[in-house]
Parts: sequence; structure tokens; C-alpha cells
Amino acid sequence: MEVSFSKEIEALRLGDGDTFHGEGILAITKALLQSGVAYIGGYQGAPVSHLLDVMVQAKPWLDTLGVHVEACSNEASAAAMLGASIHYPLRGAVTWKSIVGTNVASDALSNLASPGVTGGALIVVGEDYGEGASVIQERTHAYALKSTMALLDPRPDLPQMVKMVEHGFALSEASNMPAILELRIRACHVRGSFAAKDNVPPAVSTRQLMADPARFDYDRLAHPPVTFRHEKLKTEQRIPAARRYIVEHGLNELMPGEHAQLGIVVQGGMYNALVKALQQLGLADAFGASRIPLLVLNVTYPLVPEQLADFCVGKQAVLVVEEGQPEYIEQEIATHLRRRDIQTKLHGKDLLPMGGEYSVEVLAQGLRQFAAGVLADDAAQAADRWLAGNRARRAEAPAVLQQPLPARPPSFCVGCPERPVFSALKLAQQQVGQVHVAADIGCHAFGTFEPFSTGHSILGYGMSLASRAGVSPMMQRRTLAIMGDGGFWHNGLLTGVQSALFNGDDAVLLIFKNGYTSATGTQDIISTPEDEAKAAVSDKATSLAHTNQTIEQTLGGLGVKWMRTVHTYEVEAMRRTLIEAFTSDFDGLKVIVAEGECQLERQRRLKPWIADLLRKGERVVKVKYGVDEDVCNGDHACIRLSGCPTLTLKDNPDPLKVDPVATVVDGCVGCGLCGANAHAATLCPSFYRAEVVKHPRWHERLFDTLRGAVVRALQTA
Repeated sequence: MEVSFSKEIEALRLGDGDTFHGEGILAITKALLQSGVAYIGGYQGAPVSHLLDVMVQAKPWLDTLGVHVEACSNEASAAAMLGASIHYPLRGAVTWKSIVGTNVASDALSNLASPGVTGGALIVVGEDYGEGASVIQERTHAYALKSTMALLDPRPDLPQMVKMVEHGFALSEASNMPAILELRIRACHVRGSFAAKDNVPPAVSTRQLMADPARFDYDRLAHPPVTFRHEKLKTEQRIPAARRYIVEHGLNELMPGEHAQLGIVVQGGMYNALVKALQQLGLADAFGASRIPLLVLNVTYPLVPEQLADFCVGKQAVLVVEEGQPEYIEQEIATHLRRRDIQTKLHGKDLLPMGGEYSVEVLAQGLRQFAAGVLADDAAQAADRWLAGNRARRAEAPAVLQQPLPARPPSFCVGCPERPVFSALKLAQQQVGQVHVAADIGCHAFGTFEPFSTGHSILGYGMSLASRAGVSPMMQRRTLAIMGDGGFWHNGLLTGVQSALFNGDDAVLLIFKNGYTSATGTQDIISTPEDEAKAAVSDKATSLAHTNQTIEQTLGGLGVKWMRTVHTYEVEAMRRTLIEAFTSDFDGLKVIVAEGECQLERQRRLKPWIADLLRKGERVVKVKYGVDEDVCNGDHACIRLSGCPTLTLKDNPDPLKVDPVATVVDGCVGCGLCGANAHAATLCPSFYRAEVVKHPRWHERLFDTLRGAVVRALQTA
């Protein structure tokens, strides 16, 4: 049973007189409907996954509004959807994760931004930047600059975020530019409330169809020679129109302060962290009122030169708080000021780090330097005390432990079907030698961490097979590319498999077939089994992934001649298959499909089913694994080969032995990997398998009583 968003869908139904309570990303979702959006698409990925997930589950209800929703195969297909807004008065919104998604979508975005749009086009991007990010550290800002798209960065306050969605569509229509709404992780998950409005059914929709297409207009094509005119329109009409709209509707916020000789220009998304840092210096009160004037840029592109000049003129110094690099905003502000001969001292990256997330502590350090030269010493002293307290708190835990805190890298879930494959790969390489492994984006990227440490490159979602193309001809041994089923459908089929077959490459591809795009939240894909199949195997250990053969059929149809399908938990079978692929006489692409359902989804399906059986008093068997302490020799090879969080260490009960023994703690889901590893690697026979029976049958209780009596008799003999 996949994650249900029934409560979130109910929140989307709120109307005038109701108050919305919830997370920022759901507020954005509600704001789309209040803005009269006609179509929504996107590709899932944190931190904006919930937007698309909720919309997909709400399809039946959205159909009553006439809103079309589409889960796209990748970000490029999502961006291409916005082509509907080029000719027609349709408001459209698409969403994806951060710069990596924008990279994939860039071709369509460039060709969309050139002719411009008639209906409002809004791209909601999860700006996954900083310490909590899971992707490369780049910013979306560069795409707005190069393609001339409005970039909105709303202050993390739900009413303001909702307002910027509504104005984002209107700004797009007023300027004919697509608009990007970037949301940082904390903005997506900030909680609050706002006064809801009625949802607005679009004037043209799936229920109000257009009779005829737009007339042919070559000027609306992204094709020479009209693309040269488009370039002139961007600078001569669209940017000026956007600037007028920004000023007339007050999208950027001017917040006065008593220290008028100073000023801070801040990206809207950084506002909360900035105010918190100002509070540590005594430069803002508990309600967020700053003693230094602030210009909050809820629209970071295009900037309004006159607005910036009016804010900076007459001030001794202005600080630009711009997270990430390069310092696009700071450079543009400097250009506008110098052209107007405004000599206000401008600070930014000289006081704040060039790269990295601007946490409250980082901002406080920069603000201390900025304010110290102008304000009284009490602000600097307050900052010093707070920063010193932070450093002391960070030092407390290592001081108590008398050693540094251990690193805690992310890892596979307990029972993840991908962990045993990496165990098998380690065993296979002991026989064939070390191979070059092209890793990929997805859950399987955790294989790059210990104890597996497997992977030489990660170059994009579904790009592993393509990324080894330059390595394969240079290696004595065959290379291995790893990708998930999500990556396979996202990009890997065309950029990897098709290219390898076309060029006759001799390589090995391992596809993890777990039935979902698990790393982004276990969303369904084309190879996800149907609900009937899920229900049919609820009580079986059979791989659910085996019920859908779309990947195998696609590979066969494309021309793959060497293909093996192996259950992931069969470590020895997987080891033999990998060795065969690396040593086979077959010259060409060899594909191993490692099938095993995502353990999260399996548990979500099994737990309610088991709970229902227990309520009915029916017999239920739960498998548990353990380690015989008397047999374990303390070698710990099993742990180095598994990495399962539930397989750990405890003190040896034998006082004559020093080394701790392995143990299986609570949380084990009974996948059997520890035993399979012990068998495949010929490790010590210390693992045992136990079956815990709830509501046993009468003959099982009788047998257990007899068995217990025999054991007790033997113990006393």
C-alpha cells in the first residue's frame, strides 16, 4: 500500500473562509489551483516531491475542475509540456528537483523562452542546495539569466509564498517570459497557515475544450530567422515589462530600520535565516523587525535598477546576502550602482563565504564584520558570545566521548534488495579482479559508501552506461554500469542502452528492478506491477518485480542478445551471474536484471495485511535471523560484506575471548542476506534462522510442548 495523501488532498479542497494549515510545498500546490492552473506536470524529487505526488493521487477530483495532471518520464518531457502556453491562454505549471532537473530540462526551456509564452508558465524548482542537499552544488539562477526567465525566490512565509505563485503566473503573462519559482529545502517544509481562496477552474480546460487550434504563426516558433527577433524582444520588451510589474505590484519588500546608514539586500528565501542571525546580534527583535533596513528580493531576476538605486543611495554600506556562487546578484547590483555613480560601499562575498549554505551561524559571522565598523561594540560583543556558545556546544559531545563523533553516512534501508547485489559484486571481484564501476543516481548510489565503496563516477540520472563508453576500450577487463529502473526509464534506455547497442560496445549493465523510483519517494513507473499483482503476492516471498516484464521486453525488442534475470537476495546466484558476464565469450552488451521489490513498499503492503490476520486470530509466521554467540569467532567478515544496520556488534559473553561477537538487533525484516552471504562467502556457520509463530495450530502447540520436554530432559541428563 503506497503512501496515501488523502489528508493533503482534502486540504486542496479548502475555499473562501477556510484557513490552510500545513507545509510550504503543499501551500504552493494549493496556490496553483487558486491561480487557475490548467495543466500540471513534472518529475518527482526532493524537496518538491509532494507537489506532484499529491496531484497524481488527486487526479479524479482535479478532473472535476478540468485540470490535467501528468507524471512525466523526465524533466525534459515536463518542460516540453509548457509549450501549451506558447499559443494558448493556458496557465501551466511543472516541477522538478533542483539544478539536476533543470539541466535535463534545459533544451526545452531554452526553446520555450525564445518565443515566450501567452499563458502563464511557472516552473517550481526545489533548490536542493547546501548541507542537506543530495545533488551537485549549483544554482538555478544561471538558467534564468541565460534564457531570460523570471526567477522568484519567495520569503519562507506561507502567505507570501502563495502570493508569489499567483503573481508568478501574472508576471509571466505580463512579460511573456516563463517564470521559475525556486524553493529551498526549508521553504518546502516550513509550516504555517494562510487564508484560503476558492479554487479557480481554468477557462480553457479538459472540460472546456478549444474548438480549433491557434492560427499558424511562424514568429512563435523557436527557429531561425525569428529567433534573432526573439533575442531583441527579451531585452526591449519582456524585461522592461517584468520590471514594471514587479514595482507596480510590490513583489519585492522594503523593510525600514532605525540604522538608515546601512542596508541589507537579501534573497527572499534567505530572509528567515538572516533575521535569526540579526537577532543574535541584537539587531532584530523577537518578531523579526530588523534595526537595519532590508530589501527582500522575492524576485531575484530581473532586478529593478531604480529600486536598487533608491535603496542604496545615501547609505554608508550595503550588504548583499546571496547564497552560492558565482555572485550574480552582487555583480549586477554593483553594475547598476556604478552606472548611476552611486558610491555606496557594497559588501557581499568579501564578508560571507563564496560557496556553501548560509546557516544562521555563517550569516552571524558575516554580519558581525559588516556591523562592527559602523555600529556600537555591543552588537559585535553579542555576536561573539553567541558564536562562542555554539562552538562550545559542538565540542561537548566529543569531549564526553573523548574522541571525535563518528561519521554517519547514509545507507541502504534494512532489507533493501540492492544490498545483496553489492555483496555479490564484492565476491565476484575476488575471482575476476577489480573492475571499473560506473555508478548512477538512485538508492544504489549508497553502494559507494562503506563497506562496499563501489563506483568510480556518477554523471547523471540514468547515465552510467553512457559514462563508461570512454573507459571500456581502455580496460583489460569489462566495465560494469549500474542503474535503477527509475534511471533506466528516465534516461538510461536511450543514452545508454541504445548507444551501446548501436556502437557494438562490449560492456556489462546491471539494472536494479525494484518496481519503483525508490530514491525519489517510491513513485510508480511504467514497470511498476499492477495493484492486482501486489495483492496476489502479499503473503509470498516471491519478487513482486517479476510480475512486470516491461524492462525485459523492452531490452529484447531493442536487440539485447545476452540477458539474465536474477533475484537480488540470491547472493550466490548473483555472484555466478556477474562472473559469467565478466568472462563470457559473448562480445556485446550483457544485461543483468536484478529483481527484488523495494523493501519499504513491501513492508507497507505486508504490515497491514499481517495486522489484519492477527486481529482475526489467524496463524502468522515471522522469520527472524540471529547469531549463535558460541559459534561466532569475532572475525566480522559478515558485517564487512553486508553493511546491514541490524547486523552489529556486542560484547563477547565468553570471558576468555576479547573480540566482540556479531548480533542481529531488533529491526531485522528477515530478508536472509546475512545467511546468504555466509553461504556464498563460505563464512562461519554462526547464523541461524528462526520462525516466530503467532496463533499456532493445536498440533504445533503440542509438538512444541513435547520438544521442550525432550530438551529439558537432555539438559538434566
